[in-house]
Formats: sequence, structure tokens, C-alpha cells
Amino acid sequence: MEEIKVKKGPLQRTKMTLSILALIVIAACSKVEGEPGQQRRAEGDGKIQIVATTGMITDAVQEIGGGEVEVQGLMGPGVDPHLYKASQGDIEKLGNAEIIFYGGLHLEGKMTEILEKLEKRKPTVAVSKGIDPSLLRSGEDAGGSQYDPHIWFNVKHWISVSETIRDTLAEYDPDHAAEYERNAEAYIAELHALDAEVKERIAEIPEAGRVLVTAHDAFGYFGDAYGIKVMGLQGISTAAEYGSKDVGQLRDFLVENKIKAVFVESSIPTKSMEAVIAGAKEMGHDVRIGGELYSDSMGEPGSDADTYIKMIRHNTDTIVEALK
Repeated sequence: MEEIKVKKGPLQRTKMTLSILALIVIAACSKVEGEPGQQRRAEGDGKIQIVATTGMITDAVQEIGGGEVEVQGLMGPGVDPHLYKASQGDIEKLGNAEIIFYGGLHLEGKMTEILEKLEKRKPTVAVSKGIDPSLLRSGEDAGGSQYDPHIWFNVKHWISVSETIRDTLAEYDPDHAAEYERNAEAYIAELHALDAEVKERIAEIPEAGRVLVTAHDAFGYFGDAYGIKVMGLQGISTAAEYGSKDVGQLRDFLVENKIKAVFVESSIPTKSMEAVIAGAKEMGHDVRIGGELYSDSMGEPGSDADTYIKMIRHNTDTIVEALK
């Protein structure tokens, strides 16, 4: 299928430019009038004002920052970061923040340019920056950017992310560096235990059945780290289009390999996978939905996926119970 490129009109370009300019103006005003977060700390509870993009990053920053930080997350449960557009309220939050943490590797799609502009004004940190590029998956072959941004699905990469958050907080607030170090040490110990747990659970699936089929190609790091073949209908970004050819190829794979379950994702409509299941049924092979996985966002507060660790555990348990 030939790719159709839509050229941005003057109005679209103007809106984007105005958004970026508004953000720069807010940031510049902060410099002139004194950092809003620092002023609030002096007048209030003394917490560092932080904004994070995704729920996973928000959770990690809160774990490591502890009582010294107040973290606002921009993207809640079920939100797709690849397609997310910053609202005026988001721009104000970013302008008022003392530190901003984001995924990087073009995870935030349309927001990337805004975040890169802010790096010149205040600590604006891509949490993926500490990962050795040789350990990153390519994203070009899967309809994405240079690298696959879904680093959180390899728990060892999330340990690197935690170290970046720890070091950023310690550098910004050296008076509490020891506290950030302690919090990070405890959190990283939990992550090492989680990494081992996931390996043990995936080993419960018979080797021939270790095939994870999802709506978009978000689980590549998970597959590489824990020994499971991963296939997605769409590329690594949900902005990538899929067509009847993609549906047909995935349907044929399911039928030929007698795959019994596929998975839907909390941040993506289920219609794409339903089309694949219907196609397989027409060919005499029944495929069921093995469960809902959390890919680009965590679960609702109070759910069994409302923290990063619980999210990874939920996904692993769902995959294992459906495939073993």
C-alpha cells in the first residue's frame, strides 16, 4: 500500500508555532519572575514541582522522589502517548514545573518538539538517555523512529531509567541526595526481583507456544528480554496505519501456526484485533482474546496495574495464563 503523506496547511503550521511560542513565553516569564516551583516551596510544603509525561514515569519519579517531590502526570490511564497533543493546561503545567521528565526516543510523538525546546530553559530530561544505544531496538523497520521507545518492557532498562531520575533529583536538590539514593536503592531492588519473576513465569509457557500477538508492536523489548516471539498488527507507533494486507498476513500466521490467543491493549481500540480474529475464523481456526494488556499507559487508580511494577506483573500473568 502506498504511503499517503498529508501536507500541513498554513493554519496547522500556525497553530503548532503558536503553541510552541506560548510555551517559550511562559518559560521565559518564569525566569524573569523567579521559578514558580521554587517560590511555592518557599511559601508552602517545600516540595519540588515536577511534571512527567506518562504514568510509568510519573510512578517512578514519585517512588524515588518520595516526600520531597510533587509530581503531576500529563497522560492518564488509557492515553496513547504516540498521538497525544499538549493542551493549553499542559503548557501551563510544563511552564510552571521545576523539572520535566519524559520518555524520549519520540515516544511522545507530537510533543517531542515542545519538550526539546524546553530543555534550553529548565531541567527537561529524557529518562531513556542513560540506556546504551546498542541495547535499543531499531524502530525504523516497524514504522517508527530510529529507536523503539517502549523501553519499560525490559525491566533492566527501567532500572537505568530509575538511575537517571535519581541522579537528576540529586543534582537539582543536593541537600536531599542521600534520600533519593536510598529510595532508588529500594526501588531498584524491587525491579531486580520483578525481572527474575517475569523470567520464571514466562518459562511456564511451552516453548512452541511462546508467541505474543498484539495490536501494535510495543512488546519487542519484552520479547527480547524474556524469550517470547512478539508480533504486532501495527508498527511501534500507533500513528502508523495498517491495512487489509497487514490483517491478512497476521491472520495467515495465526492459522498456520495454530496460535490460540491474541491480546488487546488498554490504549488502543479492539476493532483491529477483532478483524484478525474474524478472518482466522473464516479459515476454520478459532482464536480468542487472551486478555487486555497495558502497553503505553498504566491502569486506573486502584486497579491491579496502577503502578509500573503491578502493570508488568499484570501483563505477565495475563500472557502466561492465556498461553500455557
